[in-house]
Parts: sequence; structure tokens; C-alpha cells
Amino acid sequence: MMKPYFNLSCSVLLFFVFLGYTSQAQNIQVNAKLDRSSISMGDQTTLSLSAALPVKEKISFPALSDTISSKIQIVKAGKTDTVSDPKNPGIQTITQRYIITSFDAGIQVIPAFSFQSGTQHFATISIPLEVTAVKVDTTKAIYDIKQPLAVSYSWIDWLKDHWLWVAGSVLLIVVLAGVVYYLRKRPKKGPPPVVVPIIPPDQLALNKLQSIRDQKLWEQGHIKRYYSELSDVIREYLESRYQIKALEHTSEEIFTELRHKEMPQQQRANLRQMLNLADLVKFAKEKPLNTENELSMEHAIGFVKQTKESQAKPENKAHRSHDE
Repeated sequence: MMKPYFNLSCSVLLFFVFLGYTSQAQNIQVNAKLDRSSISMGDQTTLSLSAALPVKEKISFPALSDTISSKIQIVKAGKTDTVSDPKNPGIQTITQRYIITSFDAGIQVIPAFSFQSGTQHFATISIPLEVTAVKVDTTKAIYDIKQPLAVSYSWIDWLKDHWLWVAGSVLLIVVLAGVVYYLRKRPKKGPPPVVVPIIPPDQLALNKLQSIRDQKLWEQGHIKRYYSELSDVIREYLESRYQIKALEHTSEEIFTELRHKEMPQQQRANLRQMLNLADLVKFAKEKPLNTENELSMEHAIGFVKQTKESQAKPENKAHRSHDE
């Protein structure tokens, strides 16, 4: 009694297992198609291999390299696309594309391709590809199928091809311009400055007085010139020594400004006598004696020596002590 029941159960179980494999197999569909089924010899068309299968399933595409058959070559393998079915999100379609060509006229057959999913194999149908030969007019000379195309080449294209050379040239010009600008604008090194020794005012005045004496002006009858140069030297010394505008002032104005300046009384008197005599000679045409001419020089030299900076303080100090 149990044996017939067991056999029936096994039969039912095998039926449902077979039904499940059949249903799964029916959910996988493979296909091969051409964008153009007819091309000229040497022209190109696209071969698309696709497989529609459940999202969770995996499938292996046929491995293609350089050729499909002895008369059909693969020019380029395209990318693989995966698209979901908008009506059934659980189904996806995977597509691989190949650009193919043929140089043999006639009907070329693209063979069936085999896909594998698990232990199952799925095959496409073979596809005919018509390759037409190029008609040749034997009455005309041989020429290219397509004439050479004239490619426009602008200066922008030339810059793109040679931008490194252009950039290098521009940089070199900028650098050279910068160097030239720097060389022109940089401070030029002149000769070293001449160091002129600073001569003290008293020494400068004594040198000038000695030069006047050496010229022997009054001895040659140049009385006015003698006193003019003599008084100018003393006025210049007064400006440097006492900081007064002696060259612009009259003798009386000079004495007024020197009123509060410290100097020996004898030298103050000698200065007044010398400047007053010089004014008489220059403006009143006075004719001094020879002794007066020589004495004026002595007074000028003595005044400078007795009032110079290095000896002014001790003499002034002695003068104050005498007054006290």
C-alpha cells in the first residue's frame, strides 16, 4: 500500500522541480541584431548582443576578440549598458555593442552566439549580413572612393599645437625686457665722492688775508680794492663765527649785532677801526697812510686769531673774571 503512494509523491516532486527550472529558463532571453543588415564593402555597422534576465541572475556573454568569422572583422568593442525594464523592475537588459565590417562581397552569416547562466546555455539565431561590392566604372580612371577632405587649420589650432613654444617665447621676451629695464633704471655707480676737507672759518680767513697781503694791492695803488677784499674776508668770518648777516649789513649794523657777543674789548675796537677806515676808502675816497694800510691788515689777522673758537672761551672767561 505504501509503495504506490511513495512513487506518486516522487513523481509530483520531480514535476514541480522541472516546472521551476522551466520557468526560470523562460525568464532569460538573449538576442543579436544589426543596426544595418546591408552595407557596402568596407563600410561599418553595429552588432548588439543583449540578454534580458532577472536582476538577481548572472549571465556570461560570448567572448569576442578581433573577428566574428573569417569574413567579418570587429573594428571596435563598445561599452556594456544595463537598463532596467520600466514595466517590470525585476528584469534587466544587458547589452554589449561591437562595430563590425567586411571586405568580402556577398551574404555573410553572423553565427549564433551562446550565453551561459549557471549550468544553462542560451543561444541567439544567426543573422545574415549583406555586403555589396562597389561598382567600378571601367571607362573612367581609378580614383578614391571618397575624395580627401579639406581640413581647416586656423591660427587658434596652430596655437593649440605649439602653445609650449609660444609660452616659452613670451616668457623669454618678458625676462629679457625685465633685465633691460633693470639695467637702465638701476642707479649708476659714479666715481667715489671727493672728500673735501673742512677748513675751520678762522683758518680759511687767515689764508685769504695772506693771499691779499701777497698781492701787494695797496703798494701798487689799488687802495679801494685792497680794503674791499679785506673787509669782505672779515665779514665772511663774522658770519661763520658769530652767525650774523655781516655781508648784508652796514658796519654800524654789524657793531649793533656784535654788541651782545663775547669778544675781547681790544679786538672789538680794532674791528671798528678797520671797518670804518674801509668804509671811508670805498665811499669817501679816503687816502690812508701806508702805515694805516699795514695796520689794517695786522688788525684783521689779529682779530681772527684772537676770536677763533678754540681760544674764544678762555679769553672770554678771563675777560669776565677781570670785569668781576
